[in-house]
Amino acid sequence: MKDLLNKWNRMSLVKRILIGMVIGVLLARFVPDVAKPIGIFGTLFVSALKGVAPMLVFFLVMSAISQHKSGQKTNMKSVIVLYLVGTFAAGLIGVVASFMIPVSLTLTDVGAGDITPPGGVVEVLRGLLLNIVDNPVKALFNANYIGILAWAVVLGIALKNVQDSTKTMIVNFSDALSQVVRWVISFAPLGIMGLVFDTVATSGIDALLGYGKLLGLLVGCMLFVALVINPIITFICIRQNPYPLVLKCLKDSGITAFFTRSSAANIPVNMELCEKLGLNKDTYSVSIPLGATINMAGAAVTISVLSLAAVHTLGISVDFGTALILSILSAVSACGASGVAGGSLLLIPLACSLFGIPNDVAMQVVGVGFIIGVVQDSCETALNSSTDALFTACSEFAEWRKEGKKIVIPKR
Repeated sequence: MKDLLNKWNRMSLVKRILIGMVIGVLLARFVPDVAKPIGIFGTLFVSALKGVAPMLVFFLVMSAISQHKSGQKTNMKSVIVLYLVGTFAAGLIGVVASFMIPVSLTLTDVGAGDITPPGGVVEVLRGLLLNIVDNPVKALFNANYIGILAWAVVLGIALKNVQDSTKTMIVNFSDALSQVVRWVISFAPLGIMGLVFDTVATSGIDALLGYGKLLGLLVGCMLFVALVINPIITFICIRQNPYPLVLKCLKDSGITAFFTRSSAANIPVNMELCEKLGLNKDTYSVSIPLGATINMAGAAVTISVLSLAAVHTLGISVDFGTALILSILSAVSACGASGVAGGSLLLIPLACSLFGIPNDVAMQVVGVGFIIGVVQDSCETALNSSTDALFTACSEFAEWRKEGKKIVIPKR
C-alpha cells in the first residue's frame, strides 16, 4: 500500500485528475446508487476552493502593494492594456464565429427563472461601482472580488509606511493561504471524481450531447483565442516564436484551472509559473490577482456566442455596427462579471437587450448556458487563468527584448 501511495504522489496532478474523472464516469454509469455518497467529495472540494480564494486574493494584493517601494519598476500599465485588448479580441472572435457558424436553440423553460439579471449598461456600471465600495467583510463573505481587490489596494497603500514586522506578518498570511490552496488542489482528483459522478449520474452525458453544436462553437472560439489570437499578441510583444510560452502557460496553468474552475483558486499556480519564468515579483504579485478579476477572455466569448445564438434563433438581422458594439459590450460586461459564479451567463440578458430580445427569452438562453456549463465553464476558466500568466510574461519579456536580454522559456 505504501509503494502504491508513493507512486500515486509521484504522478503528475493532471494524470491523477484524469484517473479521478474516469473512475467518476464509470461509477456513475454502472453503480450510481451504491456510489452516491462519493458526490460529497465534489461539493467539499468546490466549497473549500470558494472558501479560501477570497482571503487569498485579499492578502496577496495587500501584501504586494504594501511591500512595493517607490521607484521600483513594474509593467502594470502594459499588462492592463494586454488584458483589455485580449478580452475585446475574444469577444470579437465570438461575434465573427457566430456569424460564420450560426447556431439556433430550442428554447424551453430550463429553470433559470429565479435569477435576476442586470437591467442595462447603466445598471451594470452602477453595480460595479457599488461593488468597489462594498463593506470589506461583506465582500469577503460574498466573494465580491471587485470589492476585495479595491479594499486590498487601499489597505496596501495605507500599510506602506508601517513597521516591517507588520508587513512581514501580512506576507506570512499570504504565504500561508497560498499553501492552503495548494493543499486543497492536491485533493483535486478526489473532488473531480465526485463532481463528474454527480454530473453524469444526475444529468447524463446526453444533456451535453443535445447542445453539441453550441458547445463546439464555444470551445472552438476559446481554442482559437488560446492558440491563434494569444500567440499573435505574444509575438508582437516578444518578436520570437510565441508557442513555447503560450503552450507553457496552457500546460502549467490552463489544465489546472480547467479542473478547479476557479481563476482565484488558480492564483498560486500562476504565481509559481511566473516565478519559474523569472518574472519580476513586484509585477506578477499584483497582475495575477488583478487578472483573476478583470482578464476574462473566456467570459467575453460566452456572452457573444450565446447572445447571438438567441439572435439567430429569433431570426433577427444584425448589422456590422451592432455586432461591433456587442464585442465591446461583451468585453466590458466580462470584466464586471468576474469572480461571480455563472457571472458571464448572468450578463447574457444585458447583451440580448441590445437586440430587443425579451427578458424571458434571454433567461432561457441563460438556462441553456447552465446546462452546458460543465464543459463551458471549465474551458472558460482555463483560458482566463492561463492568459493572466501569459500576458504578465509578455509584458516583461517585451521590456527584456528592448534591453537586449535573452528570453528563454523553461521546458519544465
